[in-house]
Amino acid sequence: MTSSGLALHQQSLNAKDEFWAEAASAIAWYKPWDKVLDESNAPFYQWFSGGQMNTCYNAVDRHVAAGNGDRVAIQYVSPVTETEYGITYSELQAQVSRLAGYMNSIGIKKGDRVVIYMPMVPETAYAMLACARIGAIHSVVFGGFAANELATRIDDAKPKLILSASCGIEPSGVVAYKPLLDNALEQAQHQVKQCLILDRSQCHAELVEGRDVNWHTAIASAPNVDCVPVEATDPLYVLYTSGTTGQPKGVVRDNGGHAVALTWSMKHIYDIGEGDAFWAASDVGWVVGHSYIVYAPLLVGATTVLYEGKPVGTPDPGAFWRIISQYKVKSFFTAPTAIRAIKREDPDASYAKATDLSCLNNVFLAGERCDPDTLLWTQEMLQKPVIDHWWQTETGWPVAANLMGYSPVPIKPGSPAQPVPGYQVEVVDEMGEQVEANQSGNVVIKLPLPPGTLTTLWQNDKRYQDSYLSMYPGYYLTGDAGYMDEEGYLYIMSRIDDIINVAGHRLSTGRFEEVLCQHEAIAEVAVIGVQDKLKGQVPLGLVVLKKGVDISDEQLHKELIALVRKEIGPVASFRLVSAIQKLPKTRSGKILRGTMRKIADNQSFKAPATIEDPATLDLVRNTLTRMGYADALV
Repeated sequence: MTSSGLALHQQSLNAKDEFWAEAASAIAWYKPWDKVLDESNAPFYQWFSGGQMNTCYNAVDRHVAAGNGDRVAIQYVSPVTETEYGITYSELQAQVSRLAGYMNSIGIKKGDRVVIYMPMVPETAYAMLACARIGAIHSVVFGGFAANELATRIDDAKPKLILSASCGIEPSGVVAYKPLLDNALEQAQHQVKQCLILDRSQCHAELVEGRDVNWHTAIASAPNVDCVPVEATDPLYVLYTSGTTGQPKGVVRDNGGHAVALTWSMKHIYDIGEGDAFWAASDVGWVVGHSYIVYAPLLVGATTVLYEGKPVGTPDPGAFWRIISQYKVKSFFTAPTAIRAIKREDPDASYAKATDLSCLNNVFLAGERCDPDTLLWTQEMLQKPVIDHWWQTETGWPVAANLMGYSPVPIKPGSPAQPVPGYQVEVVDEMGEQVEANQSGNVVIKLPLPPGTLTTLWQNDKRYQDSYLSMYPGYYLTGDAGYMDEEGYLYIMSRIDDIINVAGHRLSTGRFEEVLCQHEAIAEVAVIGVQDKLKGQVPLGLVVLKKGVDISDEQLHKELIALVRKEIGPVASFRLVSAIQKLPKTRSGKILRGTMRKIADNQSFKAPATIEDPATLDLVRNTLTRMGYADALV
């Protein structure tokens, strides 16, 4: 770190109360906090306990009150519908206030849950902010998820209301959401009394009488309501992330710490302040969309770009650069997968070179490990700093990043730079001992985590402790493996569990296995994540057929891919699957997924002493070789 960056980081660890109290002065409070950090119920730490505020007021109303109502809050760009328009802070306040008024009118109150299953349209942001306005807890579910995935989240969150739309729009065509929602509600045990449906012109939704209500009709007559004070420690939202068991984990984010941390990050990491234009090219269904499409830019009074399109094909690989130029985007955030897709279509970056990008100061990459080639290509073609940074759904904001708005350090391709103030990151071995520089181990963060990170898992404190805190007492287990160099740069290399990262989407291999096992021909399944140049990782399935089953490889392949698409959704990118005679296991019956991953990725490995049948590793290598992975046996 630079000397000023190092001093700031040390202050954040050694004088937590003073550091975060100063950061908290950047947002508005109805009532000041009693304690900055409340450690009375460790490891369930609380930030700004006793304080009262409202996230929607801080993101919307206070900017209008300050005389900035005419500033564009959300710039909507939808190439798939050929629509572009800006929404000012005053217009945003009016939309959010009426939607919140409608929710109040049907009995939604502080603490109630609201599930949001919507595409990338401004109404999705209105929905999130309206919940925050009245203290309801929103849970956004990515619109590409299949009905049963939505159903599991409905059963866990138990919402009183669902906000949805008639459809989402992909380059391939319209994706009807309403049939998926209807199917999910049929599968769910929890009964939802009302659904508010945004009817889009591209696809009409059939409403269920007595349950479904048309969005525009309902909002037209709804009253305006003011923001209500909530406790800083009250939940703002629940966001589900994949668990190794296949049962999603509901990450809980509070109001106060979340607003403070995101506000601090916009200035110090992204170099964005009042009036600047910021674009996170992600989806509101993911944590990036929560933090850096909706909340963080609005909290600091910036303009946020909300994009319904793809990096290529809507209409061409120059879409990102045109939008950045047209709307004077100062800092741009996307995933390495998006850059790789653009590079594949336009390897010489001819579109970027033909566009005036003088407004652009920084490009940020996250969501998956950024390979050095992608970073270097982007940097060379754009002639801009390209910042790899690392964080998780659970943390809600960056753990390791270059402080571009405060004290930047030299970029090292392959590293997301150094830990951000507030995070004490260490790399430890299996016994919890810190390893030496450049030695791989498990990446952990010393407790307490800073503001803005998860406070627990929804209705499941025990699972929170078991999943994140039990392996190394006093530390949060990130689930990632990596190392630190002698200058304190962190390198994240892989997952240490069975979650795979498909184009920035964390998906459970256990969930894939559950789905594949539904096929009547399948006796046993192992799914692993293998390296992919475009998506970072993709799932690969090895299946053992039941004895006596007669099915062609082609038919099996087709049926299994269709099954995963139906149950998990196209986001799974599941195309690699093959039958195998036997899976490698330990004598106790544990499938050696980690060993299979190493074989697929051509990494050295040592067969465990507990392996039941060493010959099964030869079977795996031969099968993977036929699929285009692993080296052939010599």
